[in-house]
Amino acid sequence: MAPGDLTHRIAREADIPALSLVMDASIAELQKGFLDPAQIESSRMIMGLDRQLVADGTYFVVECEGRVAGCGGWSRRATLYGGDHTPGRDAAMLDPTVDAARVRAMYTHPDFARRGVGRLILRLCEDAARAEGFKRLELMATMSGRALYVPSGYTDIEAIEDSRGGAPVPLVRMGKAIPVF
Repeated sequence: MAPGDLTHRIAREADIPALSLVMDASIAELQKGFLDPAQIESSRMIMGLDRQLVADGTYFVVECEGRVAGCGGWSRRATLYGGDHTPGRDAAMLDPTVDAARVRAMYTHPDFARRGVGRLILRLCEDAARAEGFKRLELMATMSGRALYVPSGYTDIEAIEDSRGGAPVPLVRMGKAIPVF
């Protein structure tokens, strides 16, 4: 697959069933080797789609030959991670002059892993956040996701374990200054 084979667009409400399938497959397959089965199951409670991102028009769908290869987005809201069902969400608007925009809900279908899908989504997020005046981005990385974020210039801020889904899931809060062009 060449990078030109990937197309992208803003997600629509009608995409949600397909996005959910990609998320489920990504959590189930791409976390193997990093998490045990109980932690993978726990991940389902603390990860997933936040429909607010779709409603805000800040969530992207990446496709390849008519298939959803991945999805992810950014947010101008305070919630750092989690899906519709995750407790502790905060929809407060961020101030781009002092707050970091959030990279949220990044998922790649296992069939398209390590083919540029995540890098494309990160670039789209960085460009969109920059256009709205944000100077920094933050995200909450899974252990498998760090393989994308570190080479993309994100650095560790804080390591945590989230056990709201049962078993403790290791995560790393990461940040990056948005390059100015």
